[in-house]
Amino acid sequence: MSDSFYELGMIGLGVMGRNLVLNFADHGFPIAGFDKDTAKVVALNKEGEWKKVKGVNTLNEFISILKKPRVVMMLVPSGDPVDSVINDVLPYLESGDLIIDGGNSHFTDTNKRFVELERKKIHFLGIGISGGENGARFGPSMMPGGPAEAYERIRLMFEAASAKVNGSNCVEYLGPGSAGHYVKMVHNGIEYGLMQLISESYDLLKRGLNISNDELHEVYKLWNETELQSFLIEITSDIFLQPDDKASGRLIDKILDRAKQKGTGKWTSQDAMNLQVPLNTVDAAVAMRDMSAYKSERVNAAKIFPGKSLSYKGDKNDFITKLRSALYFSMITTYAQGMAMLLSASEEYKYNLKLRDVARIWRGGCIIRASLLEKITKAFEVSSGLSNILIDPAISIEINNRSNDIRFITKAAIDLEIPVPAFSASLAYFDSYRSAKLPANLVQAQRDLFGAHTYERIGEEGVYHTEWNKI
Repeated sequence: MSDSFYELGMIGLGVMGRNLVLNFADHGFPIAGFDKDTAKVVALNKEGEWKKVKGVNTLNEFISILKKPRVVMMLVPSGDPVDSVINDVLPYLESGDLIIDGGNSHFTDTNKRFVELERKKIHFLGIGISGGENGARFGPSMMPGGPAEAYERIRLMFEAASAKVNGSNCVEYLGPGSAGHYVKMVHNGIEYGLMQLISESYDLLKRGLNISNDELHEVYKLWNETELQSFLIEITSDIFLQPDDKASGRLIDKILDRAKQKGTGKWTSQDAMNLQVPLNTVDAAVAMRDMSAYKSERVNAAKIFPGKSLSYKGDKNDFITKLRSALYFSMITTYAQGMAMLLSASEEYKYNLKLRDVARIWRGGCIIRASLLEKITKAFEVSSGLSNILIDPAISIEINNRSNDIRFITKAAIDLEIPVPAFSASLAYFDSYRSAKLPANLVQAQRDLFGAHTYERIGEEGVYHTEWNKI
């Protein structure tokens, strides 16, 4: 192959970077790869031997084989590594070249990089990518943000490599600046919520019903053939069959109950608070990741406050049916919270997001793909200005039909002394959202009494302050 042949250069040949390179190459696009780790370069060249792929381990050679104007994409950890790569590659670039950050960068960092690179006349795109290593290899969901004209340069390549659902590409230009990374952040927040809900359903089945791993596999397998069909339910079913390769039994029973996190869920909760958007389920999920880290304290507290080790005494099959319904109710409210946050962020940050497109590109390739997203996509097709998916006529019926089940499961969990903060938060979000009157009037009265913060009166314009009687 001649010099300046490759249409895109990938920096970072870890699992995600290497697989995305091979994915692009599968669709006929010549791709170059760079990594300081020689072993990763060798692995790429070996796997891409019969494709239009070339891996190198010097920046000079890497840049020299890219077609002008150059497209350089990074798949490296967020934060300082991204800035380090940009600083390393900038001396080799020229006006009009394009840098793409395909990692999980915080949207505020993306905004800063966009401004800094624009001054240097270098185009910049922040593209959220979801789907893990399998998605990267065979079709991820991709969320691009930045200048529309810059995305147009690589649109055909990304459409070809993306996941497909009913012939539709799971990639779409979302908006200017950090729109793509913001949408990916909220995607990950929803992911936190869904994972916590599923883990709570597992806890209720395991401890509340005392069912085996084989039975758990069957329950989630059957659930994945219902309205709950989703990637996360599917993999949950598979997990319970995995044998432990170091001892007898199943691996799930040998994994420490201390969950890690990379920060994207926390970022989602933090910015939801900045925007004053309620994100009850995601907040609960982030808090439970934090709580899981206190393993030694929890073990000690369990001795001080021993539970009753209760089991559910009612009909097991009826409980499982109601739990399935409660989980679906809670999944709907989790997506509702995420979509409402995107609507608020779109207005605040001038992204001009089309939530129909967001839901549509989440239907395939990504971690939160689920059959529910078909209904959410349709809801925004019917009403592009929908403020909350809970009030969509079709989805509101789904919610109403399951409200008794989520209450039953939440009360049963309390009686069984099994914590279900995400289920509880999902119900609280629904009940709060549908409450025409909340006790915030008392909060306002308290604020005015101790701090003269003023309050508003029902049916009257303006703000008021009262000299409260202090007894």
